[in-house]
Amino acid sequence: MRSKVNDMLGTEFPILAFTHCRDVAAAVSRTGGFGVLGAVAHTPEQLDIDLKWLEEEIGDRPYGVDLLLPTKYEGSTEGGVTREAVAALMPPGHLEFLDDVMARYDVPPLPDGERIVGAPLNISPEGVAPLLDVAFSHPIRLIASALGPPPPYLVERAHDHDVVVAALAGKAVHAERHAAAGADLIVAQGTEAGGHTGEIATMVLVPEIVDRVAPVPVLAAGGIGRGRQMAAAMALGAEGVWCGSVWLTTEEAETEPAVKEKFLLATSGDTVRSRSKTGKPARMLRSAWTEEWDRADTPDPLPMPLQSALITEAEARIRRSAHHQGSGANQLANYFVGQVVGNMNQAKSASQVVLDIVDEFIDAVTDLSVRLEDE
Repeated sequence: MRSKVNDMLGTEFPILAFTHCRDVAAAVSRTGGFGVLGAVAHTPEQLDIDLKWLEEEIGDRPYGVDLLLPTKYEGSTEGGVTREAVAALMPPGHLEFLDDVMARYDVPPLPDGERIVGAPLNISPEGVAPLLDVAFSHPIRLIASALGPPPPYLVERAHDHDVVVAALAGKAVHAERHAAAGADLIVAQGTEAGGHTGEIATMVLVPEIVDRVAPVPVLAAGGIGRGRQMAAAMALGAEGVWCGSVWLTTEEAETEPAVKEKFLLATSGDTVRSRSKTGKPARMLRSAWTEEWDRADTPDPLPMPLQSALITEAEARIRRSAHHQGSGANQLANYFVGQVVGNMNQAKSASQVVLDIVDEFIDAVTDLSVRLEDE
């Protein structure tokens, strides 16, 4: 398969798999795609362990790392929010609201009085620096910057290590900023995508960004989990695809069983953009959790990264009890996922997902070429 992305990354197929699960990343890279490990929630020690494991599993196959590097977040002008400052920044009304939700849905407390203290995400330069030190000590082929243009220090360091810099964009103007900042690869992510995403649909967004940042190659993201969708993306000018949601129901995925079951039964209309998990709009499965935060009398979610710290203990309690069908915890349970969830109705291996995408892509392209033949 000819693609600038294949040439750039050394892949057989221009299918990039964003995932928080190292097993999925390894399976995709082994099958000819490119695994990208989401590392925002990793400690430096955990990231080093996972990258060493990946390299043992995939040999000389390429892989990458993704970090959240937003330009705007609570405390950004001060360099970030420390763990010590988090408790003081939690409004009492938000804590009372969460306590009320947990009580009304009868979600059991953590055992033995255990309490999980929320910590800010690794999104500040200070928090990201140790992760970058670990990442660049390994033979990564790509580093992805989400939620903002790649900062100069990242671009310079990546290029010094011959590492490709990718950046995600939900608007053409954002893509232009990323390219101007030195990104080598732009991910045009439509609103159909799971996780942090904008409001413009993939079909509209991809050609806009392709035209605005040429000759910088573009990957299409958002609602892509099948070969026909990949063929459509490349017809729009993309050099490949960036997929995230489709791996969440694979056999290797670490998705909570209760949530995975919900994904397998969900339709494409069962997702919603909500700030209820991170403080920024992110597409996730609609559940009692999103409905509670969307009520008129509900406090607004806190800015990133405070919202994720606020809900840490509540989410731990929900995960611990969500396997009980019909329970309040099960009703609340959800996770980030895109509208392609309506196609994710069968658990497969990550390798099989890659091969299915490639096979359907070939069929779609072949069908289109037949339509151009003279009668």
